[in-house]
Amino acid sequence: MTLENQTQQATDKSLEAMRYFSETYAQRTETYFCADPGVTAVVIEGLARHKDELGAPLCPCRHYEDKEAEVKAAYWNCPCIPMRERKECHCMLFLTSDNDFAGDRQEISFEEIRATTDGY
Repeated sequence: MTLENQTQQATDKSLEAMRYFSETYAQRTETYFCADPGVTAVVIEGLARHKDELGAPLCPCRHYEDKEAEVKAAYWNCPCIPMRERKECHCMLFLTSDNDFAGDRQEISFEEIRATTDGY
């Protein structure tokens, strides 16, 4: 992968899909986005990039030796197993209300994500 590919933003289609998924999942699980909306924007952008590159929303907050193998294993595909089983989100995208970093939002606009991640 070239540096150019690493800095390319996710497609609008994948970003909107991941934005909608994140909002819906937060509401369904009674979790909240991080109090810092920049964290939320960067994580959703990372999920969307992985969806574009790998065909699945692999957790963007971890290092992988082989991303394709991780996608096939599905353990770290969002929502990952720790999130589904214990409501533990390493990325701080889905936080329970008792988490010190939890905000009060379960929504973020497409425009807010793009404005925050433009140039990443």
